[in-house]
Amino acid sequence: MDLPKEVRERLEQMVEAPFAKLCGMELVSMGPRTARVRLPLEGRENALGAIHGGALFALADQAFALAANQGENIYVAMNASIHYIRPATGTVEAESRLIGQSGRTALFEVKIFQEDELVAIFQGTGYRLPKKLI
Repeated sequence: MDLPKEVRERLEQMVEAPFAKLCGMELVSMGPRTARVRLPLEGRENALGAIHGGALFALADQAFALAANQGENIYVAMNASIHYIRPATGTVEAESRLIGQSGRTALFEVKIFQEDELVAIFQGTGYRLPKKLI
């Protein structure tokens, strides 16, 4: 993906952010307004042995942010929700994609999978800040 230097640097900062590193998130891939991020199970289990719901939400939020911030504008989350479908008992991957945009807002969907099984669906609305980065 060919992005301006400033955008690449911003995305690299997001991937290397302390919270993302603390959580153990790994960037798998990015495409135009899409992102795929991985999260291993180890150390993220709840009392039942599945990945904690908060860890899944954080993973989805990271994928959302990476897909949303690939242009000259900065998007911040203004609303987000998640629907948990089944427990995840292994490594998961979040796939984020742009659904649509209008004015200053953009809607993204993130699907979280463990292998081929759908674990959760997240929707995030991003607000485009008035100031351009570049």
